[in-house]
Amino acid sequence: MPEFLQPTSLTEAMELLREKQDVRFLAGGTDLIILLRNRTVDCRYLMDIKRIPELSIFQYTPEGLTIGAAVTCNRILHADFFRQEHELLQDAARTLANSLLRNRATLIGNICNASPGGDMIPACLVLGASVHTCSPGGERVIPLSAFFTGVKKHVLRPDELAVKVTFPNKPGRGVYLKKRRIRGHDLTQVGLAGFYGEDRSLAFAAASVGPTPVLIDGIGSFSPEELPGAKEEILAKVAARARPISDVRSSKEYRLAMLRYFTGLAVDAFAAGEKLEVLS
Repeated sequence: MPEFLQPTSLTEAMELLREKQDVRFLAGGTDLIILLRNRTVDCRYLMDIKRIPELSIFQYTPEGLTIGAAVTCNRILHADFFRQEHELLQDAARTLANSLLRNRATLIGNICNASPGGDMIPACLVLGASVHTCSPGGERVIPLSAFFTGVKKHVLRPDELAVKVTFPNKPGRGVYLKKRRIRGHDLTQVGLAGFYGEDRSLAFAAASVGPTPVLIDGIGSFSPEELPGAKEEILAKVAARARPISDVRSSKEYRLAMLRYFTGLAVDAFAAGEKLEVLS
């Protein structure tokens, strides 16, 4: 069994990381505890980060929205102070597992798990999220678009703790669409987040259509009236970035078809100025 560490400040956590090797970080533990129990992963030390006050920050600053590493998905889901653009995070959180798991699961945990089908990740990508880290060697700010390197892989070093996620002020509105096999806490077959900025820029991000969640930006700028005529062009650009596979949950052909369908729904909603209900 790993030795349990429970620092109460970032300073203490960094001191422990200087002294000890082979540390895993425990926030919600909804994935890590299962992996440890099944001996899929192993470590000498397990560091519980929930008692570090700085990691529970959840607020707006002049730069945008900050969500600490200990903030749970249910806390995000039930927040009543979100600006319109960040309500997209609540749409995504609503589809993640069930209320019991959301009471434990954290946004940073969903990101650091680096699953190709992570429910929260597409919304974070289109909102321009960055991951802030701390280690004995210093601090880093990593754009989420550069965070993932493969299936369950990311750029964090073993002694590097993700402390918060930040989102810039980015006026606009978004939508999250998810397809799963059954209602309830099933994994994503296809997940799509779309964001239409007040500057008329359009971006999408998708889950479960490649080895990593993928951001599709640089699509172009369109007025609401131009969106219907540009729909096929937009669908082609989004589909071109997908690299789906066939597995026990879905065929690659079905995933690609659902990605195109969801993209079309989002474009239609943005053109009409309508709120599109989350599909699952």
